[in-house]
Amino acid sequence: MTLTMILWLSLLLCTTFIQAERSSFGLAAGGAVFGKRMAASKLFPPPSRVLLSTRGGSEEEEYDTDDESEEEDFFDDFDLEEDAEENFDEDNTVERIIQAYKDTPPLTKGYLTASAVATGIGYLSKTDFPKLLVLDWNKVLYKAQIWRPFTTFLNFGRFGLGYAMTVHFVWNYMSTLERLHHHKPYDFWIMIIFGMMSMVIGYPAMKLNPKFLGHNLSTFLVYIWSRYHEGLEVSMFDLFTTRAELLPWFFLAQTFLLEGEPPMLDFLGIVFGHVYHHCKTVGLLRAPQFVVDWYKTSDAAASIRQKYKKISTDFVL
Repeated sequence: MTLTMILWLSLLLCTTFIQAERSSFGLAAGGAVFGKRMAASKLFPPPSRVLLSTRGGSEEEEYDTDDESEEEDFFDDFDLEEDAEENFDEDNTVERIIQAYKDTPPLTKGYLTASAVATGIGYLSKTDFPKLLVLDWNKVLYKAQIWRPFTTFLNFGRFGLGYAMTVHFVWNYMSTLERLHHHKPYDFWIMIIFGMMSMVIGYPAMKLNPKFLGHNLSTFLVYIWSRYHEGLEVSMFDLFTTRAELLPWFFLAQTFLLEGEPPMLDFLGIVFGHVYHHCKTVGLLRAPQFVVDWYKTSDAAASIRQKYKKISTDFVL
């Protein structure tokens, strides 16, 4: 029962703010479908009324007016169109959430799901985040717990608004970057590893103690995304627009206003993102050949290749 609840929670949190990023096409399509349903409800009366009007086999046959008035009074007690609208909206939202989760690229989906499960376990055990997954270099070096430098990035903070916003940012920008690398996903993997290693090594070297490395990684991803989309106009919470290259700095200011302290860790996330982008642009950073060969030829990677092949079809004109 606990596992089922956690899995459902991971699904909902991974796509909490999907409606905020819907395209205008999605809104128009949803409105068109709803308009057709409402038009159909007016063209075709409720089944009970149809049965009453055709009772006896003749369209011109009249029936008791008392029954008609009682029937009308009965239907007046219910707002059928309003109920239909609410049910449609609820069904449409659930379907959209499920479909968005299914369409999420494999690494992004696995990362966010693992974060939700780990945070859910921490919440149930009242520790916020499992201590077994927190970065501890002594245990990494002397007890060979080599998973800690990676699992520490599953920590976005405790469940709440901040967690949901971080999930939204990671889902939006990480999945977009992964899609852009659909033809060479190994370059995307190197990008994520570079960001993680820069933080787990760079922060301690600067004597900084990060709390939520998953949140800092989101800043790294937003910066790289902004460099891929320079000049693009971006809507900020439907309040105003800004250019994509200014987006990381907007989030930096947002973190400062919400936390009330200089967002040094997020700023370093931007710095690491800039270093990655420069190294990638000049050709200093590329996936090792053995990783490329493994992806292209290994039978173990067949299912992964199939997932990215499916994503590639979205880019075919």
